[in-house]
Amino acid sequence: MFPALMPTYARADLAFERGEGAWLMTADGRRFLDFGAGIATSSLGHAHPHLTAAIAAQAARVMHVSNLYRIPGAERLAQRLVDATFADSVFFCNSGAEANEGMVKMVRRAMAETNRPGRYRMICFEGAFHGRTLAMLSATGNEKYLAGFGPRVDGFDHVPFGNMNAVRNAIGAETAGILVEPIQGEGGVRAAPEFFLRDLRAACDEFGLFLALDEVQCGMGRTGTLFAHEQAGIVPDAVSAAKGIAGGFPMGAILATETLAKHLRPGSHGTTFGGNPLACAAANAVLDVLLTPGFLAQVAARGAALHASLTDLVHAVPEVFAGVRGQGLMIGLVCAVPSTDVQSACLEEGLLTVAAGENVLRIVPPLTLTEADAAEGMARLRRAARRCVPAHALAAAK
Repeated sequence: MFPALMPTYARADLAFERGEGAWLMTADGRRFLDFGAGIATSSLGHAHPHLTAAIAAQAARVMHVSNLYRIPGAERLAQRLVDATFADSVFFCNSGAEANEGMVKMVRRAMAETNRPGRYRMICFEGAFHGRTLAMLSATGNEKYLAGFGPRVDGFDHVPFGNMNAVRNAIGAETAGILVEPIQGEGGVRAAPEFFLRDLRAACDEFGLFLALDEVQCGMGRTGTLFAHEQAGIVPDAVSAAKGIAGGFPMGAILATETLAKHLRPGSHGTTFGGNPLACAAANAVLDVLLTPGFLAQVAARGAALHASLTDLVHAVPEVFAGVRGQGLMIGLVCAVPSTDVQSACLEEGLLTVAAGENVLRIVPPLTLTEADAAEGMARLRRAARRCVPAHALAAAK
């Protein structure tokens, strides 16, 4: 019989009943240390008391009213994000793909309303991932994701990640902007060099283009700053956010300068659920934690310590691991054996991780990860690595 729940995921045979901090528990009492955080989404871990209390309190009052009316929680959240970032205005939606779609629409609209309607194309990058809608699949450009869905949506040109010569060669009379992830998550936790992000900003200024950053995965504190681009010292025109923005509650956002935002007037864009009272209560609670003095510095320090421990592990087991990538608590462990084998071995050791492109194991724990949980995660990862040492290497060691 065909499953009632569409089989769009190859799900592990695990069902979690409850969670606490960085831990998830099954109904039969098994405990798993969560170094995946719902794919970098459960930013405050599980059952965080401040987040759960905010959601429960708001749910008891009003969950949804639609954007036909003012939503004070959304107004407060937008102002807090504006105060903490480059942005002048914020649009709330439901997911990263929706935020990226809206960001591209915003760029196109701004060009059309400034007498440049022929400029609609976005330069994107090989190895990117921008979402699963038809347009964002085309922006992603991965043939595996595009197969079977008909013609690509027009308007996206792809160049090698990090190659500024290729970017400049791709700029043409129809180019409107550049869409880039400061750190490619699905693409293998590949961080753009800071000079590359600065060069992209300079090229956009030179040619009159907009710089749109996809920080769906690397934003909201994941790298030790509120947004990853801050570490390059650049000011983008727009940034998309989602995943960790509401700690696991579905939400996305577009942060933009007035130069872009002023072109989305009533009727030009919209969303039914986006920015509703319940979502904004969750996001405001997350922001309470992220903006607590010293919290982001702690994320950066915990990430640096974990990165150092993982580097030691690479040196200890070169038959299994080849390198470490990433920033803050967005880390990629490059594997010398199939990353899916390592992921399975981690699962056997009660450690949840996420696979990524380029044979990388993604380590994206909650931002509230404790020092003790980080140490326990490393211990489990070491045991998992021993499970993955190739037979010939074991024989040689004997």
